[in-house]
Amino acid sequence: MKIKAKLTLGVGLLFALIILLAFVSIQQVHSLAEDTKNILTANYNSLDYSRNMLNALEQKEDTVAQSIALFEANLSVQERNITEVGEGELTQNLRLHFNHFKANPMDSVVVKKMRDGISSIMKLNLEAIQRKSAVAEHTADDAVFWIGIISAFCFIIAFTLLFNLPANIADPIKELTESIKQIASGDYTQRVQFKSGSEFGELADSFNVMAKKLEEFNKSSLAKLITEKRRIDTLINNMHDPVIGLDEDKNVLFANEESLKITGLKPGEIIGKSALELSLNNDLIRSLMQDVVADTDGSKPKSQPSMKIYADGKESYFEKDVLEISITPTGEKKPRHIGHVILLRNVTAYKELDFAKSNFIGTISHEFKTPISSIKMSLQLLENGQIGVVNEEQQNLLHSIREDADRLLKITGELLNISQVETGNIQLTVMPSDAKAIFTRAMEANRVTADQKKIRLELNCAEHMPLVLADSDKTTWVLTNLISNAIRYSYDNSIVFLLIRPFDDLIEFAVKDTGQGIPPQYVQKVFDRYFRVPGSISEGTGLGLAISKEFIEAQGWKHQR
Repeated sequence: MKIKAKLTLGVGLLFALIILLAFVSIQQVHSLAEDTKNILTANYNSLDYSRNMLNALEQKEDTVAQSIALFEANLSVQERNITEVGEGELTQNLRLHFNHFKANPMDSVVVKKMRDGISSIMKLNLEAIQRKSAVAEHTADDAVFWIGIISAFCFIIAFTLLFNLPANIADPIKELTESIKQIASGDYTQRVQFKSGSEFGELADSFNVMAKKLEEFNKSSLAKLITEKRRIDTLINNMHDPVIGLDEDKNVLFANEESLKITGLKPGEIIGKSALELSLNNDLIRSLMQDVVADTDGSKPKSQPSMKIYADGKESYFEKDVLEISITPTGEKKPRHIGHVILLRNVTAYKELDFAKSNFIGTISHEFKTPISSIKMSLQLLENGQIGVVNEEQQNLLHSIREDADRLLKITGELLNISQVETGNIQLTVMPSDAKAIFTRAMEANRVTADQKKIRLELNCAEHMPLVLADSDKTTWVLTNLISNAIRYSYDNSIVFLLIRPFDDLIEFAVKDTGQGIPPQYVQKVFDRYFRVPGSISEGTGLGLAISKEFIEAQGWKHQR
């Protein structure tokens, strides 16, 4: 049975019982009232009239006329109040005796008969009162009985409904609530069993269907994916480096707490928003989006120095990486771009150490340069024999000392140059220069070394080359370093090819040796600082090519490996 039908039936039954109880009570009270009314309106009035007539007969002789009038008035109303069997005959006889009395008021026999008639009327009404009182009492007993029966029946029905109807409604709700709590805690095997055809049965069926689907969902890969997504979100938020994820439309998918700190934005102000629109009002996001836009346009993003960002009341340094995310859909072969991840690595500690290292190297190199120059000057005095004759063995020792001093001076110069590069204090004097003259000076600087290995330097240069905008000294230093490396790694009696030629709107300088070359896996690292090809027997600091790269790029030129 439906819950609505149960409630309607229960409340309707109570309503019907209340109406029945009210009807029986009114009917019984009405019957009792009728019985009481009959006593009052019939018998009591007759007794009253009879008493008045007796009083009239007791009047004195000088008031006979008044007594007759009073008697006749009460007799007249008594004649209209005949309610009992035999009361009419008694009243008629009383009327006859009264008529004789009016003719002869002093007749004592008639008076006696009148008294006896009145007494008979009073006796008849008293007997009627007793009889009607018994009837009224019986009516009252019946009223109490029936009202009690109906009340007890109503009580039993109401008591039954009180204990059964609320429980019938509340218990299924309680059971359903407990089941929902079990499912909320992860127990998707919970089921509700209601066999009734009420709304609770339908609700139980719907609940069981939902629980079954939740159980299937929990066991499906989608639930695992959601769990993994939450795990990844937690990992990203716990990363100490700022991370921002973009979809293919450059809308922000996620941003961890570190990225919110440096951008000064709240989650609601960045998550789901267009990064291009955010970049209009946020300088940092505009800087981050430059490489994303360049990657979308197909142009390779340029390597950038560390970014200096003011956040949390201090300056921090970050290295930016823009990672393109691509997937290959199932059944397809071509990857599809689905977004970017912008990762900022906090390198503040390393940057501070690098600054300290650069300052230390610059200071030490500068301090080394003066004593090394003094050593070379002393060597020159010894070799010239100005302070005494030097034998051949001593001359060899001085030659070795000079080579070591030259090597130390070269290393000190390279350290000074790299400290300039790292501090960004490269001093350039750019002016129109003769390209061939620059290459020629570099060749002459390496002429002696080349002759020692019997290596020929072959320069290929077109006639009437245009002037180039360059720092002549820095460019000569770079070319000298390249030629020196080519000689060092070339075999004896070989050739080092030097080339100067116009290339688009630029002038190309090229140095090519015939040595063993560089293994392919190390080609991308030759311009890194302090890098040396593993297994190389040549001496060096690994700074020459790194400094050359910085000098070339500082002049706005390009380099190729």
